[in-house]
Amino acid sequence: MATTPELIDRPRVLVVGGGYVGLYVALKLQKKIANAGGIVTVVDPLPYMTYQPFLPEVAGGNIEARHAVVSHRQHLKQTELIQGRVTSIDHANRTAVVAPSDGGEPFEIPYFDVVIAAGAITRTFPIKGLADKGIGLKTIEEAVALRNKVLERIEAASTMTDAAERAKALTFVVVGGGFAGIECLTEMEDLARAAVRNNPRVRQEEVRFILVEAMGRIMPEVTASQAEWVVEHLRSRGIEVLLNTSLDSAEGNLKLINLPDKTSAGEVEADTLVWAAGVQANPMIRSTDFPLEPRGRVRVLPDLRIAGDEGIVENAWAAGDIAAVPDLTGKGLPDGTCVPNAQHALRQAKKLAKNLWASRWDKPLHDYKHKNLGAVAGFGEWKGVANINLLGRIGLKGGLAWLAHRGYHGMAMPTVERKFRVIFGWILSFFAGRDTTQLIDLDNPRGAFVAAATPAPKPAAAAAPAPAAGKPAEDKTPVTADAK
Repeated sequence: MATTPELIDRPRVLVVGGGYVGLYVALKLQKKIANAGGIVTVVDPLPYMTYQPFLPEVAGGNIEARHAVVSHRQHLKQTELIQGRVTSIDHANRTAVVAPSDGGEPFEIPYFDVVIAAGAITRTFPIKGLADKGIGLKTIEEAVALRNKVLERIEAASTMTDAAERAKALTFVVVGGGFAGIECLTEMEDLARAAVRNNPRVRQEEVRFILVEAMGRIMPEVTASQAEWVVEHLRSRGIEVLLNTSLDSAEGNLKLINLPDKTSAGEVEADTLVWAAGVQANPMIRSTDFPLEPRGRVRVLPDLRIAGDEGIVENAWAAGDIAAVPDLTGKGLPDGTCVPNAQHALRQAKKLAKNLWASRWDKPLHDYKHKNLGAVAGFGEWKGVANINLLGRIGLKGGLAWLAHRGYHGMAMPTVERKFRVIFGWILSFFAGRDTTQLIDLDNPRGAFVAAATPAPKPAAAAAPAPAAGKPAEDKTPVTADAK
């Protein structure tokens, strides 16, 4: 296996993943490590970090897609960037294998320290037809595609004459009643309302939104009373909320079942199926020699060093959704680890960077401990719910919660440059309204050029008219000099 010659020959801090944790670790360490004679290397298949709490607003047309991502090249000037995937790690020999995103030959990369920050991927189940029909909400590309799908289905339905096909086009189903699912559903519903107002051929009562949640309540991050209020709010907007219900099959019509007895809960005809039923640790961690816990996350100590039954794994660190970070406040998941969200990932990254740098100079390491500040969710313009833990617990609903949601995430968005882009975009939308312009053919951008560059077929020669009855056909044989 060849080693690429472009790699910088210095002691390397290898950061696997360029999301919340990877971006902030590199930001905090790149200058220090470079000044000490080393290099920080970030390996990620994408050239940017995605601020995932903004994906519902991108899907709803409230935030420009490019403003919800942070360019690695623009902000990691002193970091070595490799666009690819780490497919395996041999920590005993301090090497990792990278598969380039352009399909080139995999190569080995040596390192001194490694930071596992590969995050999480969408968690799915073996449901027939789900892979073919569903779409997630974990990437910026999915958010853009979902926005265009909603607008395209409304426009297409406006000219349909078949009642069944029209109803199918105007039915949108979201599976998963967590923060991502609820925010996605409500932003889509707001977007659909704006699109219908601009289209006289579609009536609002024709558009159908359905939430499918397997548990008996939604949004476990808020109080039970707040969760009940959210359900009432959704139903007041005409959204159907199906609790204790699961998707059984997506082949043909969507087949639903009741839980826990698994009896039929009916079928739904829908062209749009959004899957937002949770996440799981990036499976790349299984191709390493690091200790894992039952849920597939890498085991770490409170100071974010990787450690197993045999003790600490030297020069190996992890944080974010891929790591089982102990929650020292005692208010995390039932297994005692931190909730996998952006709030923890951003703060863990900063603590990890400080501890990694301190370890280079044999200084004391500090444990990660962060009291959850609460939870905020936006349900479209001037609608939301918030549970803020500052001076006691403060519960907010409606417009105040929506302002808290935007205020928190506007400040939490990485880099000042991206903060300004998002906030000024919100200000523009406040005066200009929600953008409902559909961008078509993004999956086939060369279609128009290919059609223009392809010569049209020549029309066939017109057939000679048949002679009238009883009249001999005219002799079209050319007359030559000999014939004369």
